[in-house]
Order: sequence, then C-alpha cells, then structure tokens
Amino acid sequence: MKPREPYRNRIEMVQGTLDMLILQTLKWGAQHGYGIGQAIRAGSEDVLRVETGSLYPALHRLEKQGWVKSEWGQSENKQRAKYYALTAAGRKHLAAEQSRWGRVSAAIASLMKTQRSEA
Repeated sequence: MKPREPYRNRIEMVQGTLDMLILQTLKWGAQHGYGIGQAIRAGSEDVLRVETGSLYPALHRLEKQGWVKSEWGQSENKQRAKYYALTAAGRKHLAAEQSRWGRVSAAIASLMKTQRSEA
C-alpha cells in the first residue's frame, strides 16, 4: 500500500518529546495553542509539525501535571484564545528533560557512528 503523500516524509516523535518541545516553546513566553504549533514548526525549520489532535491533549496533560497554566486572552486577530504559560515546576521539569534528552541523543548518535563487523 502506497503511503498518502502528505505523510510520506513524516517524522514520528519519540515518546515524551512533544511535551518537552511544548515546554521549551513556552520558555520563550506565554502562547496560545496555534502559536505553539507554529513555533515548533518554525523552530524545526518545517521538519516537525504538531497536529491539533496531539497538541491539545498534550497541553491538557501538562496543565494537569502543573507544568503549565492557562488563562483566556485575546489573540492578535482579536479572537478569544487560551494562552499557556510555563510554571516554576514546568521549568524544573524541562531542565530535567533537556538533560535526559541530551544523554539519549548522544547515545543514539554514538550508536549510529559505531561500525561493527558483520558476523
């Protein structure tokens, strides 16, 4: 079966990566959901795209954990929008996740460079 064209070059995220990316985006300031998605897309040079079906459940999960807080405000387009902001607990969690991500990505990079003789 041929994959659908829009999804052909799609990159799947490692479990927990989306949460870390959202928290990193909010480190730069409060943002509404659409803006968070756009910031991830722009910051990854259009490689990573977050679908709303993944973004909003993640935001609700992060809010439930106490890592983000939300309040209603007005968007640039004068529309009512929910804005999300990083909490102190969220900053602490983000620092731990960034450290863990550094170790994981270094381990993967190391493994990808390893050349083994084939048996």
